[in-house]
Amino acid sequence: MNAPLWVAAPVIVLVVVAAQADVRTRKIPNRLTFPAILLALATHAALGGWQGLMASLAGLAVALALVPGWLMRWMGAGDVKLMAAAGAWLAWPQAVIALLASLVAGGVIALIVAARRRVLWKAMRGAALTGATILARTAGQAPMPITTGVRFPFALAVLAGATMALWVKA
Repeated sequence: MNAPLWVAAPVIVLVVVAAQADVRTRKIPNRLTFPAILLALATHAALGGWQGLMASLAGLAVALALVPGWLMRWMGAGDVKLMAAAGAWLAWPQAVIALLASLVAGGVIALIVAARRRVLWKAMRGAALTGATILARTAGQAPMPITTGVRFPFALAVLAGATMALWVKA
């Protein structure tokens, strides 16, 4: 493991508890994410000074990449806040690895869920239409494509991504 224990232990506890809550209730509680963010920032500041705090804040900011997914209702706000908390603990640049690995894991989970619910073709078509819509919006106005409506607990993807980031050296 490339991350120190003082980073790895809280990250693992955070993402496991969040994944359990997300699977059970489809919600990630603020009482989990907000204290995790504050504790991560304080710990990085205490152990790494100004540089540690800045790296933690940059890790937290990586979660902003998920905001468009929340705005399009592809994920919940709790997913973004969980990624922010994990990113604050992992700090820059490990948070980027966690985000990218979470997105890949989320894609794999989405494919599995869509296949099990027999909407894989519709999901693939929706993904292609989404890409086309994004390109069309840069050139003019286009309607948003229809999605399958299939949802899954994204905290599972964050669990996979954060765990991967603990092992990969940036």
